[in-house]
Parts: sequence; structure tokens; C-alpha cells
Amino acid sequence: MRGFNFLFLFCSMPNFLDLFAGAGGLSEGFIRANYSPVAHIEMDPAACYTLKTRVAYHWLKNNNNISIYNDYLNGLISREQFYSKVPQKELDSVLHYEISKENLPEIFNKVDSILDGAQLDFIIGGPPCQAYSLAGRSRSKTNMIGDKRNYLYLLYAEFLKRYKPKFFVFENVLGLLSAKDQDGSKHFDNMRKLFSEIGYSTEFKVLTASDFGVLQNRKRIIMIGIKGQEENFYPNLQVIKEHYLVNELFSDLPHLQSGEGVNTPVKTLKYRGDYLYKVGIKEFPNEPITLHQSRPNNEQDLQIYKIAVNEWNKSHKRISYMDLPEKLRTHSNIDSFLDRFKVVAADLPCSQTIVAHIAKDGHYFIHPDITQNRSITPREAARIQTFPDNYYFESASGKPSRTLAFKQIGNAVPVHLAYVVASALLHKYKTK
Repeated sequence: MRGFNFLFLFCSMPNFLDLFAGAGGLSEGFIRANYSPVAHIEMDPAACYTLKTRVAYHWLKNNNNISIYNDYLNGLISREQFYSKVPQKELDSVLHYEISKENLPEIFNKVDSILDGAQLDFIIGGPPCQAYSLAGRSRSKTNMIGDKRNYLYLLYAEFLKRYKPKFFVFENVLGLLSAKDQDGSKHFDNMRKLFSEIGYSTEFKVLTASDFGVLQNRKRIIMIGIKGQEENFYPNLQVIKEHYLVNELFSDLPHLQSGEGVNTPVKTLKYRGDYLYKVGIKEFPNEPITLHQSRPNNEQDLQIYKIAVNEWNKSHKRISYMDLPEKLRTHSNIDSFLDRFKVVAADLPCSQTIVAHIAKDGHYFIHPDITQNRSITPREAARIQTFPDNYYFESASGKPSRTLAFKQIGNAVPVHLAYVVASALLHKYKTK
């Protein structure tokens, strides 16, 4: 009977294709909700290796062979040796391509081969957000008008036309609602019209991650498409009523000073809470973590960090750059970005949004513990994004890269937010 139930569960699992997959935050949430990935398509080589490593992790876990994954993290075997323990077809489900008009035929052939005649249930993913984001537009001389990334939704539509999934999930930044084309029309209106023309009804909401258990002030558009003419189909998403504080994310992590830490696994300290288990960050006590490695900082930055943390702890006030002693003000730009030093608010229910800029410097993400006096590590950033502690972020070369890990984490969808959306969609899928 157990075998029959397992077979029934497996066969009833909806599958999905992940476009613009990044490091896999959206995908990981869907996998946790018992969806089965068909393939991930991503253009960044480092993120592709991260996806391959996660595919390998899931295959090994499902086949009771997780010790091989642990050997890899501990440096006992190379990445090549690690991948050799996993069927090649699993690794080949990560497709390293830029989604472009020129590449579509080859991508379609690869996905067709993997599907082997099976129906695709879901397409998930959102195009890179730089062209839509308010920050990206403010830095662009052309306001991003005409940027080719504005039109990636046209290629998204090609996947819908070819595979005709029952549903799709399209994620992006709030700036998409106001981004305009050269003729003054809004890209968001244009894409919804196109999706309607090819047979999909769409509904969307602006979701705040902190409403659903993610301790982060992150807002995202989540558009859901359903095949056919339907209304009022957006799933009910359960708001988390418990209020946790951000220090839950850091409480069991080993203390570090600036420049300290290692890439290889280290054990966590004793954890007395329940939040990390509820959102899937921790699986068991004292679980080893990787990438808990802090940036080195110069003496000037460390002095500024101390001032910023002291001011925050004393009055919950963010320092302005102009509040600093003159000897510490070395930037020529004193007219904008005066909040360039910001402390992660440990004693509040949500932190500031983790963004890809964290790959350039950590000034916007100063650790709240003044005794550590540093910016946050990749593992701490990953926890804010609700990635599991056993999630490993790769580089293309195979050598650990704190910068590339930060970039992938900053660009990702919070895993737990993806899980909430995916779980709510399961009922709609089963009744469709």
C-alpha cells in the first residue's frame, strides 16, 4: 500500500518549466510544495552551476545518498566528481542559454526532448528586472526605454504558445506597473493583452514578503495566468500572523569579525526558536552552514559601521552621510544616496530588501551586533531570502566566490514566498 500511495503522489505532482531561473529561489519554493521541475533555463554561468548543484542535491536526497553532497561541501571530492554521482539527464535539465529569439529553436528542442511527449503543467519565472525597476530607470539616460529586456515577455509568450501549460506564474518588481514603451503605453498592460490574445486570463497582486513569513520588506508583483477565460481565480494566500524579529535569522550563527569566516561547512550554535524550522531554513539542530564568510573592511568603513550601529541601537535612526565626522566623508557625491550606510534591523519584524547591489559592497547591510562590526555574510543574506541552510551558491570556475553568491542571492525570489504561492496554487491545479 505504501508503494501505491507513493506512486499515486508522484504521478499527481504537477511539473513546471523555470524561465530566467537565476539561482533557483522561485523553483525551490515550488519543489518544496511538491512540484516537479522539468528544466531550468538561465543565462548566467555561475547561477547555472548553482542550479545543477541543487538538482544534484535533490536527486541524492530522494535516493538516500545525501552523504555525497556533504562530502562535496566539505571539499572531500571535486565538483566534477560530485556531479559524476548523479545521472547526467538530471544535470542536463539545467539549460545554459540566454532566452533570445535566436536561441528559441534550440531551447525548444532541448525542452521537447526532456518532456518526451508529456504535458507541461506550469511555466514560472520573471525576466530580469533592471529595465523595469525604478532604480534602473533612474540611472539610465534613456529611462530604459527601448532596452531589449523590456520585451522579454514576448519570448515568455512564445513558451506559452508552444507548451500550453495550465498555469503560469510571472514575477517582477513594482516598477513594472509604471514602465512605459516608446509610444507611451505601459509594458504591463501590453503583456497582459498579449497573454489574453494567446488564450490566458491573468490576475495579479502586489505581495509584501513580510506578510507571508519572510522577514524582509520586499514587495513584488506576482501575476498568475490560467488557460481559458476565467475570473476571480487568484488563490487565497495565507498571511502569517506570528511576528518574528530579524534577530531570529542570526541568533545561532557563529560570531565573526570583518574578514573572518570560511566557505566550508561550520556548525551552527544552539537555536532555541522555531522560525527557522517553520520557513524551511533549518532541517535539524546544529546543521552545518556554508558561505558564512564576511567581507574584509578598511578602518574607515569599520568606524562608520560603529557609528551607524550605535545610532540605530540608541534611537532607531538611520544615519545620513552628512551626519558623519568630516574626516570619514570621502565621497564626492553629497547630494544623493545619503543613506548609503544602513544597519539590518534585528529588533524589527523585517529587514530592508536584499538586492543585487550587495555584491558590490555591504554598506547597506551592516550587521546589527556592534561586537562583530561588519556587513552581513552570504549565508546571512540567504537566510533573509529564506534559502535553506543546505543551499550552496556556486561560481563558474568552481572556486568559492562571495561576490557571485551575493549577486545570486540578491536577485532571487524569497524561497518561502514562492512556497506560499505554489502551495496555494495546488488546489487550483487539481480542480482545473
